[in-house]
Amino acid sequence: MARKRAVTAVVFAGTVALGTGVGVWASADGGGPAAHTARRSSSGEAAGTRAGPTAPDSPSAAPSPSPSRTYPLSRAPRTIPAVRSHTPARGPGWRPGPGARVVVADPALADEGRLIAGELGLAYAGERNDARAGDVRLSLGGSGNQESYTLTVRGGRVDISGPGEAGVFYGTRTLKQAVRGGGTAPEGVVRDRPAKPVRGFMLDIARKPFTAAWIEDRIRELGDLKFNELGLHFSDDQAFRIESSGHPEIVSADHLTKAQVKEIVALANSRHITVVPEIDSPGHLGAVLAAHPDLVLRNANGVVIRGAIDISKDASARLVDDLLNEYADLFTGGRWHLGGDEYQALTARDPQASYPQLAAAARRAYGPGGTVADLTTGWLDRRAATVRAHGKTVRAWNDGFFRGTSVRPDPKLQVAYWTGKEIGARPPAEYLSAGRQVLNYNDEFLYYVLGQPQTFVYPTGRRIYEQWTPRVLRGTAAVPARYDGQILGGSFAVWCDFPHAQTEAQVAAGIRMPLRATAQKLWDPGSPALSWTEFRKLADRLG
Repeated sequence: MARKRAVTAVVFAGTVALGTGVGVWASADGGGPAAHTARRSSSGEAAGTRAGPTAPDSPSAAPSPSPSRTYPLSRAPRTIPAVRSHTPARGPGWRPGPGARVVVADPALADEGRLIAGELGLAYAGERNDARAGDVRLSLGGSGNQESYTLTVRGGRVDISGPGEAGVFYGTRTLKQAVRGGGTAPEGVVRDRPAKPVRGFMLDIARKPFTAAWIEDRIRELGDLKFNELGLHFSDDQAFRIESSGHPEIVSADHLTKAQVKEIVALANSRHITVVPEIDSPGHLGAVLAAHPDLVLRNANGVVIRGAIDISKDASARLVDDLLNEYADLFTGGRWHLGGDEYQALTARDPQASYPQLAAAARRAYGPGGTVADLTTGWLDRRAATVRAHGKTVRAWNDGFFRGTSVRPDPKLQVAYWTGKEIGARPPAEYLSAGRQVLNYNDEFLYYVLGQPQTFVYPTGRRIYEQWTPRVLRGTAAVPARYDGQILGGSFAVWCDFPHAQTEAQVAAGIRMPLRATAQKLWDPGSPALSWTEFRKLADRLG
């Protein structure tokens, strides 16, 4: 990777950049910065010098004392998301300089070291035990939150350490932003960690194809903002967007190859981002069913139900399990989204009468009292078992869970809570009081739906920044604080109901500030120190 021309670390031109305050150079004894010119005041005299009481031509004149550089206490680096703790210190801070290196104390940090070296125009020196002025040193150590880190700027060096590689990576993101935003990483110690373990962005590539390059650009953006999850919804009624070797008949013309997906996953892994695939079922399968019309759900009158698969047929389960098994190894992360939402059979006034084949299958499976909701719950549980066999943690949309069923949803299924508008809507507290882990996809704040259909409007970063927290799961009201530990985090989502309403570039621009606001509130849900205007200016400065 070509290195950028570095900015000199030891030359100060009067002011020290953001976070370090203003200091003054004066001459020093041997080894000090005697060659540097003192900053001049408006009167032409050297600022910070002291006038001696003895005339310089007096034979008894003693040498002037060597003044030292003085610094005010540093301020916390300005980053997005903001660091949660900074211990200030007096000193010049750190900036990239000629001869400065990135060194690692553990070979496992080589990827993090090479990345930050390239970004700051430094040499990557690999695994070294020596320490030089100007260096950035990455190390593993300590215990606790694997995404936490400590960043220390002292003695002309930077040390970033953490219990896990992800935490060290986040420390390099803080260093990158500090230098990009102010030129200098301020003296002192940053101790930082996220409030929530899941910080996500979900992208609907089924309705609108996004290029691999665009997705990779978002991964780089997400990594710098300390997101750790990218959801890919790649199957729906409109299209199936990833190459399939087992069922090529279902794949849409405009799709990602498996080689492209592997590159996306590899890039995401290098940024400590888990790619979470979603093959939604038993609804939203229109593209798959177009090639398998015999498995389409029909009502009692023989009317085709768009996108819904007939879960009374064994062949339906075999087809969906084939797909789940095929893609489980392609997506190497440990998380999977089963969908489970908006199965149209359950929107009928009387599902048993409207779909007699489903009702009969439910009675065969669960006894005389078996219902279509029981059958649907069992479907979701069996798909969860298929994916869990690959070592995945599984989630489903909240409207895939039903009240009053004799079949209990898998207790390990996480709830992706997105709306309270479905038929038989259940408030978030019902899931939480049952002990379930919940992820926040609140459609009131976090849904960017192309074309703004129904009641959706494009979310603003300001509204997220000022009004939303992970505890605001439905509408605008927060659930009680006692449930906070069960809320794993959340995800900002782009849905493409009207795919031509915006171009890729317009989507990227439209979600820019909402993503930054979401990153801030998932990292630290407390009231931000910066006003929205200040936050937006900081985002512009950081790029």
